[in-house]
Amino acid sequence: MSSRDFLKLSRRGALALGAGGLLATGMRSLEAAAETPIESSDQRAPATEFQLGEFKVYALLDGTFVAEHPQDTFGMEQTSEVFEKASHDHFISSNKFRGFFTPVLVNTGDALVLFDTGRGVLAQPQSGNLLKALATAGIRPGDIDVVVLTHMHADHTGGLMQNGIPTFANARYVTSPIEFNYWEKLGPAANGSARVFAENVLPLKDKFDFIDPGREVVPGISAVEAYGHTPGHMAYMVEANGRKLMLTADTANHFVWSLAYPDWRVVFDIDKARAAETRRRIFGMIAEERIPFIGYHMPFPAMGFVEAVGEGFRFVPATYQLQLGHEDEQNRPE
Repeated sequence: MSSRDFLKLSRRGALALGAGGLLATGMRSLEAAAETPIESSDQRAPATEFQLGEFKVYALLDGTFVAEHPQDTFGMEQTSEVFEKASHDHFISSNKFRGFFTPVLVNTGDALVLFDTGRGVLAQPQSGNLLKALATAGIRPGDIDVVVLTHMHADHTGGLMQNGIPTFANARYVTSPIEFNYWEKLGPAANGSARVFAENVLPLKDKFDFIDPGREVVPGISAVEAYGHTPGHMAYMVEANGRKLMLTADTANHFVWSLAYPDWRVVFDIDKARAAETRRRIFGMIAEERIPFIGYHMPFPAMGFVEAVGEGFRFVPATYQLQLGHEDEQNRPE
């Protein structure tokens, strides 16, 4: 049996935790973080494993950064007094924050499906830590069957290529046709993400499957409309043995300034009004159904729940809920 087959058939695995991390300083935006020199340790990046029915889910830490002036990114239209009070009320600083980049791998037993590819070579002088994180889970780039791009911002597509060669050589690719067409028409001169799209994504066009909301990537994983952050931005619902997990990508970019205040403007949301509507719809559903989610920029390991509170949502970090094993998960009282 090959290592590729073993990974797909395995129903059990050790929790892979590492102590590695990345630190980026002096950055004012997530895209800047993707293109700014970073410090990197020699330790392997963490990969945290969760169990969802018979599926295994891995949160993969591509990197992290520290930035000042968070109101340049979140709640730009709010007064500094409002922003400071909101931050103080949630026990966080109003003048500095830590951001995270967390791709997700889902092992369905039949397919290894990777959601987003981190910053890759954009994180020079070191590359992003996605491949190190995959290695801690015992997975090689050639093992990946499907790469899903939730949207085309550079911190999600930077790891697709290495020196002009596809990183995940055996994979097919999935994204929204709306998303792909938007960036293709935009052209590489528009901004940094458009340039990375032209260099990393467009050369793979013939290998893409374009799916609409409601369609399945593979059995048990379906696309969910989450437009606004970008024109074709999509979330994905993962379901196995009656258990659900939502991969929200960039529907919310911060556990306080986006979730507790979903109407606050975010600099990276291309359609800011629609992005706010999408946050309310997606996280309203997550709160009502009490299902866990993984957000690409949530504090690592990026999984949690939300509770509807006032005009927004309270983020509840996951602890061991999805690490009990399939049998315990099935038999737990509702």
